[in-house]
Amino acid sequence: MASSTRVYLVVLLIMTSYAGAQILSKAAFNRGVDTFVFTFYRTAFGSLFLIPIALLLERKKVPPLSLKVSFKIFMQALYGIAAPTNLFMLGLKFSNTTPTSALFNLIPVTTFVLALLFGMEKVNLKRLHGIMKVTGVLLCFAGVVVLAFYSGPELKPINHHHINLYHANPSHDHGNSRHYSNRWALGVLYMTLATTCWSLWQVFQGPLLKDYPSKLLNASLQSIFGTFQTFIIALILQRNFSKWKLGFDITLLAAVYTGIFVAALVQYLQIWVIEKRGPVFLVMNLPITLVITFAISWTFLGEIVHLGSIIGAVLMVGGLYNVLWGKSKEGQGYKQQKQEIEEPQEPNRETTIPATQTQV
Repeated sequence: MASSTRVYLVVLLIMTSYAGAQILSKAAFNRGVDTFVFTFYRTAFGSLFLIPIALLLERKKVPPLSLKVSFKIFMQALYGIAAPTNLFMLGLKFSNTTPTSALFNLIPVTTFVLALLFGMEKVNLKRLHGIMKVTGVLLCFAGVVVLAFYSGPELKPINHHHINLYHANPSHDHGNSRHYSNRWALGVLYMTLATTCWSLWQVFQGPLLKDYPSKLLNASLQSIFGTFQTFIIALILQRNFSKWKLGFDITLLAAVYTGIFVAALVQYLQIWVIEKRGPVFLVMNLPITLVITFAISWTFLGEIVHLGSIIGAVLMVGGLYNVLWGKSKEGQGYKQQKQEIEEPQEPNRETTIPATQTQV
């Protein structure tokens, strides 16, 4: 019971950390921080936190690192850290935290679709679990469409004396509704691409661990490569060095928090939870992030939430659980078939009559 409680507390910490990262990042962007520069600082702070721990704990058992494996880790960092984080931050800048959290739930579904394309998954449309998986994917796609193209009426914050983190929020400026809709749709597109990149990272992370089994060093090397990649991206896309300054305000807090808690600590905690309960248990708790983000943003921070965001989120969460239910039933079916194959068959007593006996 104590072990189970510990796992649930760690999962709650992971999802709360994600929610806090999205809220603080959004607040930093509304203060004028460049998304590419912020992504570099976030990744750098994560590396500075993670590397000393990895060297302290893994220095005596460092596995050999070949050029081929180094290239794989470099590419894993590119589509697992540099590309998706920059895309996600752009999406967060152009939209709000609630649709961001909703689209975060796309990761298990897009992972399933990519695994299907790469031949790692199969769908049997003649069985209920196959139909449920396909239905779940379609529901998630419908949720993305709703988020992108339908905003609906505003749900005003229930607390009008909120903490003012979202002043000067460009997504609240409805002076030009067409411009606002275009920005919103672009934000949803960026976030969808980001979740697709993260899903690609999950698909290839398993094979990479076979080449380089140290989880902590693997994560540290990806973080180092990711810091270098995000620096190059920021240097190319933001050459005004006055934008590289972080003041002693919410912007510095957001960079340090997201770097230490998300880029470093949460990554290790996710590996720990997957080892204890498996990846399905972890992704089933992703909607907790959506609930926490919505509750904090709407009640305390004064973020305006649209009805379209709620409808899209409900569709996506429903689709997520459809896919996970289908996966669990499919897994039970495979396990039962395996047991039936491995169990020795009992001899047929009606036909096994000793040769010395005669039938009467």
